[in-house]
Amino acid sequence: MTLRWILSDTWTLTGRALAHWARRPFVILVGLLFPVLVLLMFAYLLRGGYGADYPSVLVPGLLALATVFGLEATMTAVVTDGQRGISTRLRTLPMSGAAVLGGRAVADLLNAVAGLAVLMAAGWAIGWRIESGLLDALGAVGLLLWLRFALIWAGIYLGLVAGKPEAVASVQILVWPLGFLSNAFTDPASMPAWLGAIADWNPMSATAAAVRELFGNPGWGGDSWAAQHPVLLAVLWPAVLTAVCFPLAVAKYRSRP
Repeated sequence: MTLRWILSDTWTLTGRALAHWARRPFVILVGLLFPVLVLLMFAYLLRGGYGADYPSVLVPGLLALATVFGLEATMTAVVTDGQRGISTRLRTLPMSGAAVLGGRAVADLLNAVAGLAVLMAAGWAIGWRIESGLLDALGAVGLLLWLRFALIWAGIYLGLVAGKPEAVASVQILVWPLGFLSNAFTDPASMPAWLGAIADWNPMSATAAAVRELFGNPGWGGDSWAAQHPVLLAVLWPAVLTAVCFPLAVAKYRSRP
């Protein structure tokens, strides 16, 4: 099977996922607006003693956190396809398992692009601004999508392992500890030393800090190696996650009875 056929099959299955979403616009709308609701809650209800510059710190952190929003929908779709026998029928066709899962991943990534655009527009409305050049800003968006791409494969693998929609809900709970045990909203220096070290090395912290740097927004700083090299880590962490989760997901898909 050539690369051209794999890409063609991937796009065909991407279209299948997009067609399903087109028939459920309310679900997509809720998914796009939920991060905006979280942004408004933090900006106006939970801002505490932060000053007028709070949106400049908050929005990049929330953009990084938004990369994990909606992964439960991807996991649920994978589980549902398996339970309905759709995965079995697809596996009888002359197409690569990577293309089947890749179609889901590409559709999810397109949804993430729309979600980031809506969230950035909402951040702009509450006072957040990009203080850097166009190339740096595009680099920041690229790092956000890079992390999302890696997490998609982690979500697909976990969905295949979970096997049931009920199990997916329990996995989704882990989103919040992952998000808050980072520098997305709080300076790791304000945490106990051991907890702050974990937060510094959280992949989401690397992306949040890198995005702040590339957007020209203020950050928390820090003396650790992770805090001093956020852009490098924001490239490496997703690469590691993808290298681990992609082959695991494809192998799990092929081995399912």
